Amino acid sequence: MPPTSPSSSVQAAREALAARLREIRLDAAMTKREIAARCGWSEAKSGRIENARTAPSDADVLAWCRACGAESMAPDLIAANRQADSMYVQWRRLQRTGLKRLQQASVPLYERTQHFRVYCSNVVPGLLQTPGYASALLGGIAAFRGLPDDVAEAVTARVNRSQIIRESGRRFAIVIEESVLRYQLGDASVMAGQLGSLLSAMDLPAVSLGVIPFAVQRETWPVESFSVFDDARVDHEPLSASVTITAPDEVAQYVKAFGAFHRQAVYGAQARALIVKAIDALG
Repeated sequence: MPPTSPSSSVQAAREALAARLREIRLDAAMTKREIAARCGWSEAKSGRIENARTAPSDADVLAWCRACGAESMAPDLIAANRQADSMYVQWRRLQRTGLKRLQQASVPLYERTQHFRVYCSNVVPGLLQTPGYASALLGGIAAFRGLPDDVAEAVTARVNRSQIIRESGRRFAIVIEESVLRYQLGDASVMAGQLGSLLSAMDLPAVSLGVIPFAVQRETWPVESFSVFDDARVDHEPLSASVTITAPDEVAQYVKAFGAFHRQAVYGAQARALIVKAIDALG
């Protein structure tokens, strides 16, 4: 199953980098003290870097490689170091200029992706959100985080981005928990409109929409929502951060998890019945 902590992927990347630096040191037949002397820092720092307790700077990585006579390896290691830095991005940093820019930033990713796998346990996926639902959701996010009020513009950007779901040549496999149908964002009319829109989305030729019923015997437990883009990248968004995962072994875990959720979901008439039931419950 996918990692449950948003920082776990970052730590795994840090540990992989630290292991490579240790291998370079051992291949050079050098001690941590010798590395420290050549780099001009303490032996303790060498130990912290090698044990992934301290994240090295780009300059640290370059100095380490030079000290070991492996300067040619520095560019790849620096790239890996920067990838680890970018995997966990604080929401405040991403959203400091408002939500519209955040919606627009993902457009290139959406445009180059051919196969989308989306699992949602808490809200309707952005690709399927109506303007009313998106407004309620983004408005709540902006208020909670004290962001600039550009909700109307962000909703427009999200809806425009979602038009890709109607383009040919792409596939969208989407699985939601039945709870998503019951969590009310906006008033009853907003929810009724959103649920009705889900029924319409099921008719789109490129869309496979499944619902995991409350009553199903679980093969896997619900996890935080995530999206897989062409088996090459995973994005998931816990409360405090946006996490991007590109390590093949971790991406494979999410693909495996999505397969499990897909098997537990119902489709077609059974899924429609659950959505209609949720609409009826709105009164």
